[in-house]
Amino acid sequence: MTARWVVWQRPYALALLLGLAVALPVCLAQREAFNEREVKQQPNVQDKEGIWVLDFRFKDPRLLTVDVPGYGRKLVWYVWYQVINNTGEPRTFIPDFELVTTDQPGVYRDQVSPKVQEAICAIEDPTADPKERLTRIKNSVTIASEPIPTSKKDAFPRKVTGVAIWFDTTKEQKLQDSNRFSIFVAGLSDGVSVDDQNTVRRKTLQLNFRRLGDRYYQDSREIRFVPPAGWIYRASKLSIPEKGKK
Repeated sequence: MTARWVVWQRPYALALLLGLAVALPVCLAQREAFNEREVKQQPNVQDKEGIWVLDFRFKDPRLLTVDVPGYGRKLVWYVWYQVINNTGEPRTFIPDFELVTTDQPGVYRDQVSPKVQEAICAIEDPTADPKERLTRIKNSVTIASEPIPTSKKDAFPRKVTGVAIWFDTTKEQKLQDSNRFSIFVAGLSDGVSVDDQNTVRRKTLQLNFRRLGDRYYQDSREIRFVPPAGWIYRASKLSIPEKGKK
């Protein structure tokens, strides 16, 4: 190899590396944006006049192995989401997230764990000051502490960001074996219906997913959203007292 070829090759290689350094973050950012999905409100026959519904954005569920206080090292499932209020008035969002597995029947409630939340925030918001991360990405308790502010028409929407967390608290560890599951999100609407048996049903968002692989291959990239997102009236644990009874 001649000295002239070496001199020419070095600037070319340097330019190529600089180009990759610029392109890679752009590609990753595009992938992150592509993974964000937006759910608009949809009418149901049970809707009563005047109900409100918040808009919802989310990323497909992700997996993270982290030390969970009281449980040791666990595989955690979580969903990053944002709530947008286009209803015209401030609304209090009291979230109720349930992850329901269908192939390995089980129901998992959203867990509030500041240590797990901090680990998630470091991934989802790495440029933020560590002291501010827990306020920028809220959990199911802190997001309910203040009403979701209204977004004005023809203006940039005011998004409030949160995270829902699930992990298996049993020895069977069925959650990590599941390949088909749904996430139900209640609290996005005040829509409620009551049937003849006094069963209360809340307007609830249903998101369906499937996962490739097994418990020995746990990778967030193998989780797929199964469209479309749906609004249903789902039975809740709330009840309406009978007349004359308290």
